[in-house]
Amino acid sequence: MKNSMCNEILTHLERGELQVTGRLIAASNATLYASCTYQGKTIACIYKPVAGERPLWDFPDGTLAQREYAAFLLSHWMGESIVPPTVLREGPYGIGMVQEWIEIDPSIDLNEYFQRRDDSLRKLALFDAVINNTDRKIGHLIPTVNGNLFACDHGVTFHEEDKLRTVLWQWEAQPLSSAEKLWLVTLRDIVTSDIGSELRELITEAEITRLVFRIDRLLDEASFPLPSQDWPPVPWPPF
Repeated sequence: MKNSMCNEILTHLERGELQVTGRLIAASNATLYASCTYQGKTIACIYKPVAGERPLWDFPDGTLAQREYAAFLLSHWMGESIVPPTVLREGPYGIGMVQEWIEIDPSIDLNEYFQRRDDSLRKLALFDAVINNTDRKIGHLIPTVNGNLFACDHGVTFHEEDKLRTVLWQWEAQPLSSAEKLWLVTLRDIVTSDIGSELRELITEAEITRLVFRIDRLLDEASFPLPSQDWPPVPWPPF
């Protein structure tokens, strides 16, 4: 998704009228299916109000929506379409995360798909290592009919401690490509610039410091991370 199109969708999500039409009952936090209407056009979206967040021992209350938005910002700043267009705004049940609903390709078997050595999955695996994703499950993958890959559910990210848990370990210890190293250098420059200052409204200063540290460590080691030996490296359940 090109940034011009993404910006149009962001404007729509920020200014449109939200109407909740359903709920994803399998989600652990309140995850509401909604429509967003702006200038006569309606798009489907997901609305996760902060008021519906379930307390987690290792993530402060009221920050999951902010972390979802922070993950989108990193993806957006890099001109990537890893995370669907996402905003923080007021809705029918208070402030929350609003994200464009992306239709999955119904012909794809995710249980087979997540095991591929696909370039899009590799990019997502590196992105997860950067944001310290503690819960990358198979069901968070959204391959589309036009061949793109999106990913959702980034509420438990950016923790200070190394907590990477993912189903995408196909590239463990593999060398980073020149393009991936450049991607990391560019991202670090953005995060530490005035543009990246927006993160300070979303996550703590210590978490930003550790974000930069993880980027530098990936560059120093020049390879994908290894699974931890100190905790389960794959989330449970994996789907």
